[in-house]
Formats: sequence, C-alpha cells, structure tokens
Amino acid sequence: MRLTPLALTLALIVLPLAPTTHAKSAATTAAVPVDDDSRWQALPTEPYRGKQDDIVFVDSQLGFYANGLGRIFRTTDGGRHWEKVHDTPGTYFRALGMLDAQNGLAGNIGTDYFPGVTDNVPLYRTSDSGRTWTPIDDPVVKSMRGVCAIDIVHEPFINAGELGHRSVVHVGGRVGGPAHLLRSLDGGATWSMIDLSAQAGMIVDVKFFDAQRGLVFAATDASIEKANAMILRTENGGATWTEVYRSPRGFEITWKGAFPTPEIGYATIQSYDPDPAKSQRYVAKTTDGGRTWVEKPLVDDAGVRAFGIGFLDANHGWVGTNKGGFETRDGGESWTPVELGRVVNKIRVLQTPNGPLAFAVGADVYRFGPPIPNLPAPPAPAPAPVGKP
Repeated sequence: MRLTPLALTLALIVLPLAPTTHAKSAATTAAVPVDDDSRWQALPTEPYRGKQDDIVFVDSQLGFYANGLGRIFRTTDGGRHWEKVHDTPGTYFRALGMLDAQNGLAGNIGTDYFPGVTDNVPLYRTSDSGRTWTPIDDPVVKSMRGVCAIDIVHEPFINAGELGHRSVVHVGGRVGGPAHLLRSLDGGATWSMIDLSAQAGMIVDVKFFDAQRGLVFAATDASIEKANAMILRTENGGATWTEVYRSPRGFEITWKGAFPTPEIGYATIQSYDPDPAKSQRYVAKTTDGGRTWVEKPLVDDAGVRAFGIGFLDANHGWVGTNKGGFETRDGGESWTPVELGRVVNKIRVLQTPNGPLAFAVGADVYRFGPPIPNLPAPPAPAPAPVGKP
C-alpha cells in the first residue's frame, strides 16, 4: 500500500505520546488494585442458543453486546438491565467498537459463511449512544466481505500547528477469508482498504498500538483443514507486514488477542485437529510488543476449543473455551478452571477509578468486579452448540 504525501506527513507529525482506547486498558492507565471481593457474576440477559461474539463497555455503566441473530443490546446501569436496541434477522454481528459514549461501530460477518445470514452490509454505525444503528454507505467499506474484529485507538497529533486527537480505527475480517483490513485515521469518516490475502487466508482479530504499529491475528489459509495459526505485525501503518508467529501444527487458527501492557500480550490458538492424540492446547505469549511469540500450554484435552482471552494485568487473565473458562495468575504458566460463562468468545477489561472490571460474552454474559447487589436472576441457560468458528 503506497502512502500519499499527506498521509506520510501526518505519520511524521504524530506526537510521541501514549495512545489510548476510550475504555482505557491497563496499558495506558495506572492500575487500581482489584477489589478483594471481585468475582465473576452472571448478568440477566436474553437466553441465546449458541455463542455470542462481542461485548464492549464505554464506562462502568454504558455497555453493549451483540449476537448472530442480528441483535444489539444496551445497558446504562452496568449490566443490571439490558434493552434490545437493534434487531435485523439475517445479520450476524460479530464485532463491536465504541469511539466514545455517542459513536460506535458494529461488524457483520456477511453472507456465504454461516447459514441463514443474508445481510451483505459489513459495517454499521451509531451516533446516538447506541440507540440506533445504520449501515455505512461507503464504497470501500462495502467492498469488505465480512467483519470479525474492530480495534480503536485514540491518538494525539499535531494538525496545522494545533494539538488535537484522532481516532484510528481498524476493522478486520473475516474467518474463512478473505484477509482484508479496513483502516480509518479519522474515526470512520473516510476509509482505505489493506488487502492481506497474499499473506494470510483470514483475519480474526486486530490490535494496533498507534497508527503505525499493529498486529493481525490470522491463519495461513482460508480453509482450516490447511491452516496454521499466524500473527502478522506492521511498523508502518500496514504498508508492509512481517510474520512474527506461525504454529507448527495444522488445523489451527489464531482467534483473539489481549494486551494488558504495551509489551506483554496473549493470543488464543484454536485447534480443529481430528486426531485425538494431538490433545495439547496452547496460548501464545509475547513480552516484546508482539515482535516474538512463545507458546504456553493451556490444557491437555482434545475436546477443548479456545475462544476469548482477556487479562487484568500482565499475569492475571482468563480464556474462554467450549468446555468452560480457565484462569491464570502467573502469566500463563499454569491454568485452572473458572466459572465465567459458557463458550466465552470475547473478554473485555475496563480500568475504572474504582478498580478494574471485566466483561465476558458467549452463551451468557458475565461481569468480573465487586458483586452487584440484588441483581436480577439470569435466565435459565439455553443449549449452547458451537459449530463453525
């Protein structure tokens, strides 16, 4: 991808200040200790048969989750109550991202992957705090086949001698291919496309540290039967990419990534190997900002398929799988079972003035933090079959 003179100028004048996300992470905010009473707690949500894919909170009160029935839910009281604000059968929402309390994005996986999905619109937006969601009518966006991940970084920069801020947005997709990455340097007002199909078969997750440095969590082939898990890294805003991790085993893809600090990150490695003797499951870990990765054993169980991952800090984190959750308190060296919901696909950590919170979505929606008193009872669990990733 060739950078225009204007884009190059903007890249050169970005201030060397730490970027932030709207929901600040431990990487950008001094951590407040975890409350001693913090634990996972099921939230009262609509029953769902299967795996719901994303959840995002702007602050401790305002949050959203979405699912494959084309539904988006909104809370303004920290998850105690939820309102269904969008419902479009035939849409499969797989990714959410909020730029601020008013503006956000929702990504649809698109047609020709899951049965029953008829919506070709890849990306929706809200400008009224998630009360309504409308398709983005942009030719570059509409060329995207489908969406699996949305990443947003808020970055200070100088424009015409004035200090300002911009929102850098990357939208990746999709599982099953093709490997495309939408990019916006102005909060979604304008878009460009990065085609990575020559280097990867699919993109499942995205993490950028600023406008220049970022990662995509991917696979070598669009067909899982032919794929190895893979991570690519860029230092120049996606103009070029370097392979920094490839699993040595077939039938694997990366799924989700998590960076509790700018240097320390983790990724789930998802296995579909039909050989029951190949039972060891792994997560990948980096301690140098994603430049190199090592594998850490998660569990020795051929029936386990790993999905979401999230960390409170460099050492304390969780992985969601089709056989329940796992927790580590030593940076991934050891893992123990934990109840955080079924088939958890996404774990988001939110730093607040009163300490960190975490939210997990899968078949259920869970919250980690000081218990919410007198919380309405969660619904009776519906069956949670999981088929294609």
